[in-house]
Amino acid sequence: MTKKVVLGLSGGVDSSVAAYLLLEQGYDVEAVFMRNWDSAVNNDILGNPTVLDPICPQEVDFQDAVKVAGKLGIKIHRVDFIKEYWDQVFAYFLAEYKKGRTPNPDILCNKEIKFKSFLDYANTLDCDYIAMGHYARISKVNDEIKLLRGVDQEKDQTYFLCQLSQNQLKKSLFPIGHLTKAEVRKIADKLALATAKKKDSTGICFIGERHFKAFLQNYLPAKPGKMMTFTGEVVGEHSGLMYYTIGQRKGLGIGGKGDAWFVVGKNLTDNILYVGQGFENPDLYSDSCVVSSVNWISNVRFTDKLDCTAKFRYRQQDNDVTIKWINDNTLEVKFKNLVRAITPGQAAVFYDGEVCLGGGFIDCAYYQGEKRKY
Repeated sequence: MTKKVVLGLSGGVDSSVAAYLLLEQGYDVEAVFMRNWDSAVNNDILGNPTVLDPICPQEVDFQDAVKVAGKLGIKIHRVDFIKEYWDQVFAYFLAEYKKGRTPNPDILCNKEIKFKSFLDYANTLDCDYIAMGHYARISKVNDEIKLLRGVDQEKDQTYFLCQLSQNQLKKSLFPIGHLTKAEVRKIADKLALATAKKKDSTGICFIGERHFKAFLQNYLPAKPGKMMTFTGEVVGEHSGLMYYTIGQRKGLGIGGKGDAWFVVGKNLTDNILYVGQGFENPDLYSDSCVVSSVNWISNVRFTDKLDCTAKFRYRQQDNDVTIKWINDNTLEVKFKNLVRAITPGQAAVFYDGEVCLGGGFIDCAYYQGEKRKY
């Protein structure tokens, strides 16, 4: 009996080629275009209809998805997950910024929307699997699913999938994980798909092409304060702690003689942004961190300690680390070498070679036992 797959068709080239490959493999394929953001609806939720949000180019994406579905002869559904996205992703996004942290909403979007709300909807269509155009792979070993890096290391998206569970992965397919981006483009071009030459989407959908600070000001009022060094020298004024991230150089508005300035810490209590000079500034380096809300993909957890590698931001080189459980969902992570700009709110994702072991969110960083002012 033919297996049915419900594919997330975004209107981009990756999911378009994923649809084609699934058909080539003999699956019965239906597509779903997810609509996760609507300015008017979200303003009603917020209780402020005057907020001026950017509007994602969703209509263009939807029309491209329709063209691809038509070309490939598959049925396409358009489904709203606006309320779910607000409750499960955007509310978290705002709460993290209020704490002075730098969140990664794409990870929660995968966990709560693309592989949960979407999966729930797909199950109403009696699907056997769902599929997405992510650069990742899965393998089954002894009745357990392992999440593997995509073959294209430049495009690998396992970092963003680190919070997925066994149940979610068992129902998921990643048709393009074995391909490079160039190979995906070549297939789309050969098929003359409408998305063949479409540029990759960048950034967070709900911000669109608008300036990030301008967007955030709609939801979180700015609170200017002092910009100073750890020695107490005031060197400028910041426009709100939430607009800055650890290691940031651009947009500080300070310069002059000497090395460039970087964000090296935050003080939420006194509303102070700490800055220091030099890319190699020692205040930017840590030797350990604490990671909470950890999702361990395997059903079997390690005991005592585990040597593995970790990424503390997307596309970062792997760092050799030793991890140890503090409690059921919190890890102490010690680095073999110092790591620059460990940023609270960002994800720490752990690997054993090609296997993504799981990940969580950075709470705080340390150097020689002293907590960094991040």
